[in-house]
Amino acid sequence: MLKIATAGLTALFVTASPLAYAQAPAAAPPQPFSATELGALTDARINIVKAALQLTPEQLKYWPAIEDAVRSRAKDRQARLASLERTVGEARSNPLEALRDRNPIEFMQRRADAWAQRATDLKKLADAWQPLYQTLTPEQKRRMGELAILVIRETRDTLERRRLDTD
Repeated sequence: MLKIATAGLTALFVTASPLAYAQAPAAAPPQPFSATELGALTDARINIVKAALQLTPEQLKYWPAIEDAVRSRAKDRQARLASLERTVGEARSNPLEALRDRNPIEFMQRRADAWAQRATDLKKLADAWQPLYQTLTPEQKRRMGELAILVIRETRDTLERRRLDTD
């Protein structure tokens, strides 16, 4: 009886094992957002921050400069990503040639230009926030800090997902 039970369990495990290790078909890579979708996402983020801070009418006069800086930063980021996408697309068309003909000096210069643009955008954003921040109540500052932590966590998680996807 024990031999029959053992043989039955073995047969079950052997026949069921392909089902246990079967994988779902690979999902198609996510498509990048369109310019319209990215604009809507930027609008939503701006509205979330504005709603969370619950600005007074006096504080609202500082808001247009912040909104302009956020939109400018988002536009510049989109331009950097589009440029990167073109560069990667060119390298994909002939990867061996791209590796053989790469120029590390040009790469460093492109990276430096991208970082300089990001630094300029961040400085503009900080300068736009400065007058409003001075008028915020302690409660508004607390909410702003919570939003900043949330953004940092989301950014970290997104970068980690991207890293895992490329692995």
